[in-house]
Amino acid sequence: MHATRIEHPTRVAQWVSAPTAREARHVPFGAAGAETRRPWHRVGLAVLLALAAGLTLCASAAAGDWPVWRGPDRTGISDETAWRKDWSGAPPETLWEVQVGKGFSTVSVVGDRVYTMGNDGGVDTVWCLSADDGKPVWRHRYPCKPHDYAGPRCTPTVDGDRVYTLSNRGHLFCLDAATGKVTWLVEVSKRLRAKPPRWGFACSPLVLGDRLIVDVGPVAALEKTTGKILWTAGSDEAGYASPMAFEHGGKTRLASFNKNGPIVVDAAEGTVLARARWKTEWDVNAVTPIIQGDTLFYSSGYNTGAAVFKFTGDGLEQVWRNRNMRNHANNCVLWKGHLYGFDGQVNAGALTCIDYETGEKRWSEPTLKAGGLMLADGVLVCMVASGDCALVKASPEACTLLGRKNLFTRKDTCWTHPVLAGGRIYCRSHSGRLACLGVGKK
Repeated sequence: MHATRIEHPTRVAQWVSAPTAREARHVPFGAAGAETRRPWHRVGLAVLLALAAGLTLCASAAAGDWPVWRGPDRTGISDETAWRKDWSGAPPETLWEVQVGKGFSTVSVVGDRVYTMGNDGGVDTVWCLSADDGKPVWRHRYPCKPHDYAGPRCTPTVDGDRVYTLSNRGHLFCLDAATGKVTWLVEVSKRLRAKPPRWGFACSPLVLGDRLIVDVGPVAALEKTTGKILWTAGSDEAGYASPMAFEHGGKTRLASFNKNGPIVVDAAEGTVLARARWKTEWDVNAVTPIIQGDTLFYSSGYNTGAAVFKFTGDGLEQVWRNRNMRNHANNCVLWKGHLYGFDGQVNAGALTCIDYETGEKRWSEPTLKAGGLMLADGVLVCMVASGDCALVKASPEACTLLGRKNLFTRKDTCWTHPVLAGGRIYCRSHSGRLACLGVGKK
């Protein structure tokens, strides 16, 4: 029985909320005197809708949108083809650059809106920006004490008229995009008794039908409209990964990667179905599982390595394991039977290609160091430690550089993966510089 990855689509949010510590303040930019204060509130609980076997996610995202962490399918792959891939003559123009605050949140893009997060002076901000010029459309603020490497790690999840975010301290927000109000807030450290890992919570929420899934140590399902907790699975401490949904045997499963290693959970009931033993120095297990057929790929840094497991329905059987791909902070992408990623620690790991079936290394390019990456139309879009955005042909035969453009300096700390959406590439540094490159075909 084969497993099938479930696509994760979503649509646009349009409004604002910017609450202080004790109240929600709604600030649509450009509205003269438009400021409304409203006390924090909890929305009444809705009637629970059953999660049927074989559950699929909500209606498909528009072509070119990148509405969630790692894109519409949470694979790091875009279906966009109409963009300029040859930069040998001249690199693309920087259309705009803005400051969004410190953090590692990448962007979600729906239509002409861009969503990201940052922290400045102990205050988190969720930003909604115009894709055309980077100007703020709305923002949502709340106090959040920073960890080492300050700022959010989560990427906003845009789902219809809602936006979901998780702070590194565990503030799980649902923002009502239609009205600009905070729909609900769950503090996971209190409600789920979840302990933040050393560098803070990093999960980007997953919308699954009428449910919102997070991995904050326990994997948890909440009603996405109310924040009501439906189930929790496991009693682990969190890693830094985000969950992935897939189908197996006609049922929906969830794969994630916590402090103790790989875990597979039944999506309907929250039953833990499988685990694998996996120890990493500093407990940094950060990648979202990659699903192929009935197999799952996991990888960690600190010289731990990578493995492919076969999911049997009630267990994980190791197919192979080696140290040819040691993803520290960012995922590989799987393309035509090969994995492309950074093998080693951030600022040092070389761009590398390995065979998915065997784990055999095909090539490694030490001049392109981690970093994060994505893929579109057979081309890797990489943000590398030097501060360059680089294009590389995705081929197991050789590493072929198609061009690069310098955006930031190494001191900016460039670990966040870039995003291509709507003919634009978005690149972000930890210091909060967000740059937009124009790569649409004219």
